[in-house]
Amino acid sequence: MEIGESGESGESGESSTGVRLVPWSDEDGGLLRAVNAPELMGHLGGPESEEQLVVRQRRYVELSAAADRPGCMFRVEVLPEGRPAGSVGFWESSWEGEPVYETGWTVLPGFQGRGVATAATLAVIERARAEGRFRSLFAFPSTDNAPSNAVCRKAGFTLLGERDYEYPPGHPLRCNAWRLDLEQGRVPTAGA
Repeated sequence: MEIGESGESGESGESSTGVRLVPWSDEDGGLLRAVNAPELMGHLGGPESEEQLVVRQRRYVELSAAADRPGCMFRVEVLPEGRPAGSVGFWESSWEGEPVYETGWTVLPGFQGRGVATAATLAVIERARAEGRFRSLFAFPSTDNAPSNAVCRKAGFTLLGERDYEYPPGHPLRCNAWRLDLEQGRVPTAGA
């Protein structure tokens, strides 16, 4: 799927501000290591060890390859050149006992501030909506991660408030709980 800054899906891939989502594969281990940088993982308890990355890589590949998958992880490519810019995905989770999707993203420093995270999140919303398994998609950025909270706002999520979360296990995190109703109409444009 390709999506531009306007939020419109495109077939040509000619938009210089658009993104393409490519299901995560064995070849994406290098990208996973790149997004594991301290400056990108600071809001999530810091970088993971090599052993943890191997486990995460395997989990991402398995999630993305499963026929009846409960979500998918994607490599985010910036168009038109197709350069890897980060990752985005959605997976099965729960909220107050209800099955939901959860989403998260990471964008490499050289692509930040250009709307890549918002465009990728808009594209993943459409993927989750197309799956049709759950009504809600949640995001839980830390309260002090202004860029990720802005992505949630721009993508049409509703802020439910702050909550305590543990991520990774053993690391307390104060986050904002954002919810998007997947059964509501189309998402707003990335520039909204």
